[in-house]
Amino acid sequence: MPNTKYVAYVSTYTQGDNHGIKIYDVDMKNGRFIEKDKVEITNSSYLSISHNRKYLYSITDMGVESYAIQEDGSLEMINYAPINGMRGCYLSTDYTDRYLFVAGYHDGKLTVLKIRSNGSIGEITDEVYHKGLGSMVERNFRPHINCARMTHDNRFLLVADQGTDHVNVYALDSGHGTVRLVDIIRCDIEAAPRHIKISSDGRFIYIVNEQECTIDVHSYQYRDGLPVFEKIQSEKIVDMEKGSTYAASALSFSEDYHYLLTSIAGDNSVAVYDVDQETGLIKRNFLLPISGEYPKDAEIFPNNKFLVSLNHETNTMTFFRMDLKAHTIVLNGKPVPVNQPNCIIFHALG
Repeated sequence: MPNTKYVAYVSTYTQGDNHGIKIYDVDMKNGRFIEKDKVEITNSSYLSISHNRKYLYSITDMGVESYAIQEDGSLEMINYAPINGMRGCYLSTDYTDRYLFVAGYHDGKLTVLKIRSNGSIGEITDEVYHKGLGSMVERNFRPHINCARMTHDNRFLLVADQGTDHVNVYALDSGHGTVRLVDIIRCDIEAAPRHIKISSDGRFIYIVNEQECTIDVHSYQYRDGLPVFEKIQSEKIVDMEKGSTYAASALSFSEDYHYLLTSIAGDNSVAVYDVDQETGLIKRNFLLPISGEYPKDAEIFPNNKFLVSLNHETNTMTFFRMDLKAHTIVLNGKPVPVNQPNCIIFHALG
C-alpha cells in the first residue's frame, strides 16, 4: 500500500554499545532511515518477527528474548529464555506462532522452544545436536547450523548445516513441539548452505551457499505424507577466482516476492535476481558493489525503489537508489554509522 508506514529493525553486536537493536523510521520517499529508538540487549545476532506481526524475537548471549511490537514500532520487552547451549545465530517461528526455532552455529544444535499466547518464550520442547563430518578445515570438520525455517504448509523444518553441506528436513509434531528427521537435501561438497528462503506460494525453496557462492532452487511438494524436493536450478552468484575469500551472506525476498537478493562478502557486492513466479527460476538483474566491507545483510525497500546494505566490517549502512529496469543502483546519500550490524527487517505499521 502506497501510504503504509514502516520501521526498520537492525541487530548488532555490542562491543562498546549495549544497545543491540536499533529502530529506525523508514523514509520511503527518499530511501533513508531516521533513528527512532534503541533497545538494550547483548549481541543481537539475528531478529525474526512472528507471523501475526505482533512480536519480535532476538538472539542474545546464551538465549533468546521476546518483545511486543508497539503501535509506533517501538519494542517492549516481554521475557528472556535460555537455550541450554552456546549463543545462536538464527531464529524463526512456525506458521502458527506456537514454536520458536533457534539455530546454533557454534555447537551445531537446533533448539525448539514453546511460544505462549502472549508472545513470551516458554520451555524448551526439543533439542537436536547435528552429527557428522564435513570436508572443510575452516569448518573444523563438524556441524554448524546457520538457519532453520518452516515450509509454508507448516509441516517440515528446513535446517541448513554449513559444516556437513546438508539441509536436514524435520517433521514437526505441532502438538508436542518435537522434530523428527525425515529427509536430507544434499548440497555440493564444500558448498556450505547458509540461509533458506521460500517462495510466496511455498512451492520453491531457495538455498544460498556461502563458500560456493551459489543459489540452489528446489521445487517442493507434499506427497504421500513425505516431502519431495527436486533441484531445478543452481545459479552462480559471482566468479570465484583462485584463492578468493568470497562468501555469500544474506538471502532475502522483496516484499512482493518478485526479486531475490543476496550479498557477497569479499567481493563486497549485492546481487538481485528476477524471480519467475510460475517456474520459480531466477535470473540475475544486477551484481554491483555496495561501498562497504562484508555486507552481512541487505534488503530491498518495500517499494522496490531503494536498497540498504549492512556493512559489518566498515560499521556502516549504505543506501542506494535502485532501478530494476536499468539494472543499476546509485549511492543515495552518506553512509549511516552502525557498529557491527548483523540483520535488518522492515516492518509495516498499522
